Amino acid sequence: MPSNILKRACAVSIGRWILIAALTSGFNVAHAQDANAVVIKNFMFEPMSLTVKAGSTVTWKNLDGEPHTVVNDAGVFHSAALDENDTYQYKFDKPGVYKVFCGIHPNMKATITVQ
Repeated sequence: MPSNILKRACAVSIGRWILIAALTSGFNVAHAQDANAVVIKNFMFEPMSLTVKAGSTVTWKNLDGEPHTVVNDAGVFHSAALDENDTYQYKFDKPGVYKVFCGIHPNMKATITVQ
């Protein structure tokens, strides 16, 4: 019985240290929970594919030191150049598959699927 109590105490203590380490390392807990967020980092969209419900707004945030744009290949939307930490949002009202790329760096590609 004392062994189980010791195991629980150790598990709680380790969990607290992991949480503290995550919060102090700059990890953004709120951002990680935002299912409709795309991060632009290392010249990539992350995630490269995202599925959302019709009526959802997707937010792109540029974390690179270089500017990027968010462009739909069908011309439905096109952001201005996003500098570091700038964001762009688009509300997807209609179901479909939306192919996205960076107009400055066309090799950066992603897909948004709207259900």
